[in-house]
Amino acid sequence: MSAQPPATAESKRRHQVVVIGSGFGGLNAAKALKHADVDVKLIAKTTHHLFQPLLYQVATGIISEGEIAPATRVILRRQKNAQVLLGDVTKIDLKNQKVTSELLGHTYVTPYDTLVIAAGAGQSYFGNDHFAEFAPGMKTIDDALELRARILSAFEQAERSSDPIRREKLLTFTVVGAGPTGVEMAGQIAELADHTLEGTFRHIDSTKARVILLDAAPSVLPPMGEKLGRKAAARLEKMGVEIQLNAMVTNVDRNGLTVRDADGTTRRIESACKVWSAGVSASPLGKQLADQTSVELDRAGRVKVLPDLTIPGHPNAFVIGDMAYVDGVPGMAQGAIQGGKYAASCIKSELKGADPNEREPFQYFDKGSMATVSRYSAVAKIGPLEFGGIIAWFAWLVLHLVYLVGFKTKITTLLSWTVTFIGRNRGQLTVTEQQAFARTRIEQLEEIAATVQSEAAS
Repeated sequence: MSAQPPATAESKRRHQVVVIGSGFGGLNAAKALKHADVDVKLIAKTTHHLFQPLLYQVATGIISEGEIAPATRVILRRQKNAQVLLGDVTKIDLKNQKVTSELLGHTYVTPYDTLVIAAGAGQSYFGNDHFAEFAPGMKTIDDALELRARILSAFEQAERSSDPIRREKLLTFTVVGAGPTGVEMAGQIAELADHTLEGTFRHIDSTKARVILLDAAPSVLPPMGEKLGRKAAARLEKMGVEIQLNAMVTNVDRNGLTVRDADGTTRRIESACKVWSAGVSASPLGKQLADQTSVELDRAGRVKVLPDLTIPGHPNAFVIGDMAYVDGVPGMAQGAIQGGKYAASCIKSELKGADPNEREPFQYFDKGSMATVSRYSAVAKIGPLEFGGIIAWFAWLVLHLVYLVGFKTKITTLLSWTVTFIGRNRGQLTVTEQQAFARTRIEQLEEIAATVQSEAAS
């Protein structure tokens, strides 16, 4: 009997799955492959999994960033077939099945057999990216910490100011965008001023702070329907939030913003602290996919995927979460979670011999949508059922606790909520000057570096 040929490196090589992004879609795709005969490489530009729906609570001092951003390595520690790689993906080569990423000036190339792209979306300023310096968005931990510092710093500066006009500007907070994030942010700034900070200053009355919610749309919470939008607006107005609809922001600077109303007139709002939550823009990786294939992008840069969440001509490349445009699937955590699990199920089936051409289309199960307005008040839409108030608020709490990753995270978040919502205190009100002005300082350093480089070249 002849001896068996020695095993080669190629024969030992398992199916390679590369996942881009550690958000809801990417993480759930990786976890769903735990027992599959594959090697998973999860590449992300952050070391954590961010529970983005609670960023506004970090920005307003309710919870710490650690409670909503557990380390991805720790989450996947016991999953032996998964490797976490830190890096910013800069190129996807669909033809040669390779992903290029960069980390601190070093470039890395990772081959794949199957690719799951879940790179998410960033804040959109509708072509006015310079607004970001003065009105941070709500997409990252950095954004939330910067906003928290800016909000609290505005009160501190107002306490020291003897100029009534400057003090009024400092105590005027504007939130651009009346979607769920904008509504939640406006409500929490109002509660912070009216409850937590009440009586803590000697020369200003924090309860006199002005909170303005702006949107170019004619209603609050448009995706949730007119009825719930009215409920949310009524609650905000009862809290003292000024709602200005049909108001388009045309310019933002250090001291305020310019608004154009529906009748075409423009006006000025003097406001030191601005929050931007008016739109999203999908990862620029989507354009790379469009350049290499016949796939189309929507106005937000999302990839118009096939019914099985893949790119035309590339059945081994899935696009999920906020990067994907799927009719009837909202840009929410549930869509990303279900998309990640669906992609993983397709991979596992095909490892067992299933034909990729016979995949069942992705079916989204709508579990409803919710938005919290203030303590003891939220709105919820579950199927045909629409309701608001304290019942919706408790449902919101339970749902978000369920989707937080890790037992310790759930417990610490629950304790933080208990302290905040039963009493007046918030446990995360520590801020630094660096947090408040880091964005400006980084831009200044980049300008200096560019100048030095230009002078050296000449």
